[in-house]
Amino acid sequence: MHANDIEFLKRLAKGIAAQFGKNCEVVVHDLKSPDPTSTIVAIENGQISGRKVGDGPSNVVLKALRSDPSKLHDHLAYLTKTENGKVLRSSTIFFRDENGEPEAIFAINFDMTLFMAMKDFLEDFTALSSSMPQEPETIPHSVTDLLDELIEQSVRIVGKPVALMTKEDKVKAIGFLNDSGAFLVTKAGQKVCTYFGISKYTLYSYMDEAKSQKGDQ
Repeated sequence: MHANDIEFLKRLAKGIAAQFGKNCEVVVHDLKSPDPTSTIVAIENGQISGRKVGDGPSNVVLKALRSDPSKLHDHLAYLTKTENGKVLRSSTIFFRDENGEPEAIFAINFDMTLFMAMKDFLEDFTALSSSMPQEPETIPHSVTDLLDELIEQSVRIVGKPVALMTKEDKVKAIGFLNDSGAFLVTKAGQKVCTYFGISKYTLYSYMDEAKSQKGDQ
């Protein structure tokens, strides 16, 4: 990213945080960072998620690093949550260069915890009912936590514990992890091999098989 672009995004982050107060976290991720495990170049009200400048990517950032740039679109007003259970209303906006290549992510996370509690109280008090919200995605505090969360997601997608997984189940899980950018995390391969009880050779074989299956669809 150009220094002027980073400076602009930093000033924009400060402005939005000042406008909406301490419950509004604003984060700038540098997608061109030489270290994919350290992407945060600016953050306001980082106490909300417990992150700081120099910390690693979220799930959204990892997917952006792995995805076709033409298929990346801004994602507005969706739910996420922090490790300690805060519910956030989040928006993810891609900042692109003159060629349309995404070079940064501008993220806004507004802490809705108090509002959600008030909503639940009012619904209970007035005996009104509403549909349950979708399960919010966790915002990790570190790349290690992110990798753990992605592994747990892969197990949930397969729908059975590792001890009961067939080869096909593990291929599906490994394919999800690869598509999610999990292997951009340092030593992720070693941790995934240990978790699924497979060798490095088998891991690469399963990754190739998952890619092949995806290509056949």
